[in-house]
Amino acid sequence: MKLLTVFFLALLMIGSAVSAVAAEPCRTRYIDFSLKSTAWTHVPLSKLKRDTIYTLAQTDGRSVVRGEADGSASFFVSRFQSAMEAPKSISWQWMTQALVPGADNRDKNREDASLRVIVAFDGDHATLPDIEKKRFNRAKRLSGLNLPYALLMYIWSDHVPVNTVIPSAHTNQVKMLVAATGIQGLGQWQTVKRDLVDDYRRAFGADPGPVLGVAIMTDTDNTHSRATGEYSEILMECSGNGAK
Repeated sequence: MKLLTVFFLALLMIGSAVSAVAAEPCRTRYIDFSLKSTAWTHVPLSKLKRDTIYTLAQTDGRSVVRGEADGSASFFVSRFQSAMEAPKSISWQWMTQALVPGADNRDKNREDASLRVIVAFDGDHATLPDIEKKRFNRAKRLSGLNLPYALLMYIWSDHVPVNTVIPSAHTNQVKMLVAATGIQGLGQWQTVKRDLVDDYRRAFGADPGPVLGVAIMTDTDNTHSRATGEYSEILMECSGNGAK
């Protein structure tokens, strides 16, 4: 996945400009994956790329979404109707049978992953460096909409240590954070709970602004390989007890 295009994912995630001033108070938010859910939308990455196939299903009594990538990349997105004050924690369940062979998110030419959970944040665009302001302004001219201030992307890596922050090669406003690593746990559902506020501070060196939406992504467009990722039970909580 090329993070230059991921930067524009943020625009697609929110669908319209959302002001941080209008953010609603933090509240527990469970993001439903049920077959009847209308919370999720498939978002293509590019007309020049194949889409990852996302399928809602019931597996072992749980509601899941399965992403199947075959040299492809696209997103499954949940937009919030209004921005929400950043919750203390985010948790989810995910599973994959195998990591993407040859992938390394530290290398912009091998940026693929079986599993990604992405959170979009608002913020004060006036504080951005000039080069970032130019990117934001260019996107707004093209679309008439504002990009979110920042994206925090949780990934499962094959060998990079947990808690490592991997910066985007294209913008300071996208950071990847390794939430799991290695082959241990492959083929089994894994529960991840993260301190979202602390993770944002680790990645961006500041307190987070309001949350605008979340997304998941399984992608293999750089390695031209195949991967399947499954996701379930994304939960945001204000207290964050037990977050790592």
